[in-house]
Amino acid sequence: AELKRWVFWASHSRIPEIAELSKKIRRRRPDILRTIELGYSNARLEAFNNRIKVTIRMAYGFHHVDNLISLIMLRCGGLDIRLPQPTN
Repeated sequence: AELKRWVFWASHSRIPEIAELSKKIRRRRPDILRTIELGYSNARLEAFNNRIKVTIRMAYGFHHVDNLISLIMLRCGGLDIRLPQPTN
């Protein structure tokens, strides 16, 4: 109900960007409501993309793309690599 009310208000807005957004929301309304009902989020995907971008920045200067791909697979592959610890 709230979404319907906001879309109505936005479609009558004199701000072109808001009116255009209301058209997009009206077109995708079933998808938006389904996403809210199911509780889906793209947060995990966005975090994964961010990790890849950070890795690409770390790999600046690598001479071969294979090294970059290996680094991304190492950082994003889910391996738990523990380095040896000194024993006292």
